[in-house]
Amino acid sequence: MKLQLNLTNLMTSAKESIVDWRWWASMGKIVFGCFLVAVAFVVFINPYDLVPGGIYGLAVVLHNIFPSIQVGTFGYMFDVPLILTALLLFGGKLGGRTIFASFVTPGIMNLLDKLAYPNSAAIESLDPSLLLDGAVNLSDHLMLAAIIGGCFSGVGVGIVIRNNAATGGTDITGMLLHKFAKMKFANGVLLSDAIIVLCGLIVIGFGIGLPDGKEGAGLLLSLYSGVCIFVNAKVLGYTIDGASRDKLLYIICDEHSASMRNYILKELNRGGTYIKAKGMYTENDKEMIFLVVSRKEVRTVQQKIKDFDPRAFVVVTDAYDTFGEGFKPFPKEDDMPTE
Repeated sequence: MKLQLNLTNLMTSAKESIVDWRWWASMGKIVFGCFLVAVAFVVFINPYDLVPGGIYGLAVVLHNIFPSIQVGTFGYMFDVPLILTALLLFGGKLGGRTIFASFVTPGIMNLLDKLAYPNSAAIESLDPSLLLDGAVNLSDHLMLAAIIGGCFSGVGVGIVIRNNAATGGTDITGMLLHKFAKMKFANGVLLSDAIIVLCGLIVIGFGIGLPDGKEGAGLLLSLYSGVCIFVNAKVLGYTIDGASRDKLLYIICDEHSASMRNYILKELNRGGTYIKAKGMYTENDKEMIFLVVSRKEVRTVQQKIKDFDPRAFVVVTDAYDTFGEGFKPFPKEDDMPTE
């Protein structure tokens, strides 16, 4: 009896240790994602006045008007009221991880500013020739800066979202618009970002509101900002969904259907579903197989279908999200919305 109790206690402790380890690993990933976002802005976006939407894009715009205030500090100015509002309206659904990430990102950004620039005057000017002693000066390669900045930001935000958090900012405005304006979450974020990019065009592109000597940054900056936004969106989707999405197959196999079933269950180690169907031309009853596989398995499955029934009819399409055994777990009620 004592031995059984000891074993039970050991198993419980082991489970708790695993949970703790997973929690710390997840929080570490969130910090790493926030760090990548901060690097994107400090090294590749802020020095070139790119405005890739989001709260920090707005912070870049305002830093041009008030250069004595760091970009990360502007991030705090907007994130804190947004977080407090969201906490009052959504409560626990906002999630402690999102609050954590929203506070960590601007802090890392301000810290990197102090480490990357030699003095306060350089931080105010965000002169790329002074950034890391000019080692990463991409003033003559703005397209490269936009692409790399978009990549770093997309990967960073993707890592944060994969760990059930968000960096705040327009994610929260998207949630607010979804609640009160009945707007889709993604459309709410898009609207917020569009307004911020427009502000960047007015302030930085046209030079309205800038101090003397800073006008005429150029309309091309808005186009480079668009490139940064596009790259960020693509890399973000890649980071969240993975290198490939699942594939959905509809298979009409008249011959050797039993062999196909055995292959799916035993060799492929997956499940499928028979759907009753009827041929339009022959009016014969058929059984269509509904099957979800990974992208790398598609070619093998196609070859097997050809071996079993060369006259089979197969439709392959993308499965945007697949939940259930063998695929993604179902999202929790308090998970961050992604669309």
